[in-house]
Amino acid sequence: MIIQNSDPYTGPSFSLKNRLLRLVWNFFYILFFRTSPRPLHKWRALLLKLFGAKIGQGVHIYPGAKIWAPWNLVAGDFIGIADGAIIYNMDIIQIGSYTVISQGAHLCGGSHNYNSPNFQLIAKPIILGEHVWICAEAFISLGVSIPDGVVIGARSLITKPVSESWVVYAGNPARQISRRNRTSTL
Repeated sequence: MIIQNSDPYTGPSFSLKNRLLRLVWNFFYILFFRTSPRPLHKWRALLLKLFGAKIGQGVHIYPGAKIWAPWNLVAGDFIGIADGAIIYNMDIIQIGSYTVISQGAHLCGGSHNYNSPNFQLIAKPIILGEHVWICAEAFISLGVSIPDGVVIGARSLITKPVSESWVVYAGNPARQISRRNRTSTL
């Protein structure tokens, strides 16, 4: 998807097809997604599916959520993405069933190679397991995977994959602060 070895100072980082598709998506996002009444979750799911998203049943994506590229979104059943959440999915972002992404959370699947003379654009997937909660204003960086049952505390920063399931991480950078009782969530 990203044009490699191109000079972002003089040319685009994405193919013309990708840029046109994002233009059309942004048109639909502004006119039909963003302006839709809050209870119309099925309508927003339909719009995302029309643009290639793979979405399960019972999904609640609110109109103030910003999804950069629906064709790179894979969402399980009964997930919630709140107003103000940013899904910057230059690569696949996969969200497991029963996962919540709170207000202002940012899943950032793209960055730049700071060792490249022209800061080459890079993208990597983000994978969230089931029963995950990304709390308000948390930041999840590209290439991160988070296993089942993990809670990422408000305003926390996650830059590396999380290894242990059913724990709570918080802070900047985030560190494990607690364990979760798995039986209370199932």
